[in-house]
This record gives sequence, C-alpha cells and structure tokens, in this order.
Amino acid sequence: MWREFKQFAMRGNVVDMAVGIVIGTAFGKIVSSLVADILMPPVGFLLGRVPVASLFITLSGSQYATLAEAKAAGAVTINYGLFVQTVLDFLVIALVLFLFVRQINRFLEAKSQAAPTSPTIKECPYCLSSIAIKARRCAHCTADLGAA
Repeated sequence: MWREFKQFAMRGNVVDMAVGIVIGTAFGKIVSSLVADILMPPVGFLLGRVPVASLFITLSGSQYATLAEAKAAGAVTINYGLFVQTVLDFLVIALVLFLFVRQINRFLEAKSQAAPTSPTIKECPYCLSSIAIKARRCAHCTADLGAA
C-alpha cells in the first residue's frame, strides 16, 4: 500500500498540482496585499478619508465609530467594505489568470503554426488514390512510382 501511495504521489500530475496550489496561495496573498495596501487607500481617500475595509452597517440600530468597536460590543454587522475588498481581490486574480492563460494559448498556437508536420501520404499520379509517401508502387493500380 505504501508503494502504491508513493507511486501516486510522485506522479507528475499530483506534484504539478501541489506546486500550483502553493504558488496560487502565495499569489493570492500578494494580490490581497495589492488590493488592501495599494488600491483601497486611494479609494478610501476619495470616499472622504475612510478606510474602505472598515465600512459597515449595524443591524441592531446602534451607532459605533469603528468596526472594531461594534465587534467588541457584540453587534451584528454587515461588513460591506470587506466584501468590496474581497470582490476586488477576486477580480484582480481573475484578470491576471485570464491574461496568463491567454498568453499561454497564444504561445501554443504560434508554436503549432511554426512547426508544420511533414506529409505522410501522397497521391498516385496514375489513379489519384492516397498512398504512403515512401511507397514505390501504388497499392491500388500497381503502377511503378520509382524511387521514394
């Protein structure tokens, strides 16, 4: 059983997937920092010098100056600022992944067009049937085609 598990774990797809998850997690943290520390402060500044992540509504009707105060008081809140920030995280990650996959597809398309495959069949000049490119005699009309 251990040998089978080791074989499974070392298979290329599993290792590739593990590396992708680790890199994706690290990339997600970078994007979260980009959104929270670079993009959201100017948005908060434009909204009247309010940090967007701290925007909330209390459902109890009580007023609190900050989200931390509301949470400390045990108030039920709708944290729409954090939601906006999370949506922006998602959109940035989706955009980067779209651009990455689009570039890979362009690369693969260019690679497939750059290396045309050599033909493996040709037409017999006598009966016009398809035959192997290396054939010396047509299999259909038995005509001698000369050297390959």
